[in-house]
Amino acid sequence: MNWKLAARAEKMNPSVLREILKVTERPGIISLAGGLPSPKAFPINAFAEACAEVLHKDGQAALQYGASEGYTPLREAVAAMLPWPVDPAQVLITTGSQQGLDLVAKVLLDPGSRVLVETPTYLGALQAFSPMEPEPVSVASDNEGVVVDDMVAKAQDARFIYLLPNFQNPTGRTMTEERRAAVSAAAAKAGLPIVEDNPYGELWFDSAPALPLTARNPDGCIYLGSFSKVLAPGLRLGFMVAPKAIFPKLLQAKQAADLHSPSFNQRMVHEVMKDGFLSRHVPTIRALYKRQCEAMVAALQREMKGLSVEFVKPAGGMFLWVRLPEGIDTVALLPKAVERGVAFVPGAPFYAGQGDPRTLRLSFVTASVDEIDTAIAALAEVVREQLAHHMAAEVQRQLAASPA
Repeated sequence: MNWKLAARAEKMNPSVLREILKVTERPGIISLAGGLPSPKAFPINAFAEACAEVLHKDGQAALQYGASEGYTPLREAVAAMLPWPVDPAQVLITTGSQQGLDLVAKVLLDPGSRVLVETPTYLGALQAFSPMEPEPVSVASDNEGVVVDDMVAKAQDARFIYLLPNFQNPTGRTMTEERRAAVSAAAAKAGLPIVEDNPYGELWFDSAPALPLTARNPDGCIYLGSFSKVLAPGLRLGFMVAPKAIFPKLLQAKQAADLHSPSFNQRMVHEVMKDGFLSRHVPTIRALYKRQCEAMVAALQREMKGLSVEFVKPAGGMFLWVRLPEGIDTVALLPKAVERGVAFVPGAPFYAGQGDPRTLRLSFVTASVDEIDTAIAALAEVVREQLAHHMAAEVQRQLAASPA
């Protein structure tokens, strides 16, 4: 058969992360690559009890088709837990927050549409937007978030700006209160919609982040959330809160995609949540991740001493962003690191424009403290070796270029 691909399919690319995760399945590899929550945090007993309760109390409905909008009690629970007044009718339950990105792309993007993103940004968002063939535009960003002046300069004709204000993937940075206020006001003035992605917002270490951007201008934002990081990713449940003007189209896109998210999973999550379980459970995740983050920061400070390695300690989330010395390309470094038993994610794929080849993303949540110490020590050895090779090659280049 002569299968002819659509033009959009021709432009699809495999996920860099998924390809790297295949490498990490090899025996003996300590993976600091995947954005996977720690399985130690999965509330297995709570779900066992919820499963039995749902099947006993509501089994037939739980195993039947459901409403595309989602299970009403769960939508009400989501609305109630958000820090601004939300009408449950504006809550759409999605099959993971990744589906929310897909629905946004289908409803808001045409071929050639401008979409603004941070520098760098979440790789999965770029992948979700890509089939709609938009023009992603990278907006300058610093340690406090997206730079307002550059956002405004690039806002004309943009369909929306995609932002992760809390413990951003991949950088781990958090947008300050002052920056949030400025971004929200500037976007509203420019008529620029915001798509706010907040899968990590509950994973703070010492203090909760500032109020979401959506809370400041609900009619100008679409808000995405997830149960993957606070309960379990295998449930594939997320949610979006959308303005009433755009909600019907997002619902229609959802209906076309999968009819509805799993009825059984939605009822289980609601059963687990209904007695305030999250307020008791999430602090244990925060404590675990804080301990592992501090171990990674200490290991980097110890093992990378004298190498001019740059990183900022995150205040929550799952990731730490590292910039290595001049002359090191982390894509080329990765296979050498894997040979030493450690894996990471090169930073370049996270950029909508020209990527920084010296950057990499480390995840600290699935490795033990001992594994983190071992992995960072091995990574530092590889970095020192590559830096020595680069310096030797540079000397040879200068010698060859100098007059005899």
